[in-house]
Amino acid sequence: MFRFLSHHLRSASIFAAVAVLASAPVAEANPRDKRFFDSVAGVWKGPGEIVAGKYKGTKFTCNLTGLSASGRDTGLTLDGTCRVGMFSQPMSAVISNVSGTYTGKFLDGADGKGLDIVSGQVTGNRAVMGINRAKLNGAMVARLEDNDAMHITISVKVEDRLIPVIGLKLNREASAQADLSSGN
Repeated sequence: MFRFLSHHLRSASIFAAVAVLASAPVAEANPRDKRFFDSVAGVWKGPGEIVAGKYKGTKFTCNLTGLSASGRDTGLTLDGTCRVGMFSQPMSAVISNVSGTYTGKFLDGADGKGLDIVSGQVTGNRAVMGINRAKLNGAMVARLEDNDAMHITISVKVEDRLIPVIGLKLNREASAQADLSSGN
């Protein structure tokens, strides 16, 4: 079960989403995209649950730190852990906009034990990233509820439908955000 769960938790850290800053130059990225990723940078913590499949109902918690890309670059780097009971799984992700297209990876990407980010779009307070691993296609949707709450859903494509499989409700850790802002 932990092997199955860790595969899906890797997807969740999507943002999982995520230890290297995204570094591709992005003259084409929309300034609204940069504002979105800057707004979700920080320390996030909260519960998640597998909502479909064999392990439906399995609950976990994640502690994640996101850093927005520096300068004119657009994207996010995420690092942290997700925990199920006494088992902990490292999480990481890199999302970047290269020539107007989102790319990146969760953990070590689809060539390893993770997933590739193959597309993306930011609209207002929501980012949708296309994810892929071999024959598995899906999407990660991150929606910023307000400055301190974010909901993330990981869905997989089954035939012509996207079926939600993982949901997370993250809250910003205020004291840690202040430390990031002050450079500590």
